[in-house]
Amino acid sequence: MRVIAGVHKGRQLKAVPGKSTRPTTDKVKEALFQVIGPYFKGGVVLDLFAGSGSLGIEALSRGMEQAIFVDKYPKSIHTIHENLKSMKLEETSEVFRTDALRAIQAAAKRGLQFDLIFLDPPYRKVNYESLLTEVVQLQLIKQNGFIYCEHDASENLPKQHDHFSLVKQENYGGTIGVTIYKKE
Repeated sequence: MRVIAGVHKGRQLKAVPGKSTRPTTDKVKEALFQVIGPYFKGGVVLDLFAGSGSLGIEALSRGMEQAIFVDKYPKSIHTIHENLKSMKLEETSEVFRTDALRAIQAAAKRGLQFDLIFLDPPYRKVNYESLLTEVVQLQLIKQNGFIYCEHDASENLPKQHDHFSLVKQENYGGTIGVTIYKKE
């Protein structure tokens, strides 16, 4: 697992020990960033269900200014801290060990808004529609911000949403589904 572009291109990332997480493949990461923009001029990213933190770190490498990483598993939190330290990204990052709902409620209380939100939970464990609705109600996504959802390919995320337009929906390798929304 590595950073595929930006200032940290080619640097290796540690994976979370065990089989509780499945890292996003380089192929999927490359396709994702081709859609939302290969590089950023600042911005804030929220990496929910962060695992190793590879998606948020990729966004920082490509120009995001700040990242918040959230995961509820201690091994994931430890791995995120190790990866941020090895990339010298601790100053631009916050890491929280909590569940996603509590994290987004806390972010809303702080008045935070994000340019990019990664949702990559354990497959079939999250209701995406209710999570997307909560993100809108808490006003967490900026106008023209993107929400990336990685899911089991057999899950059908909505093609239409009251507050988002569908940018891309595709399956990779028959098992990974990706849906990308943009806040309108």
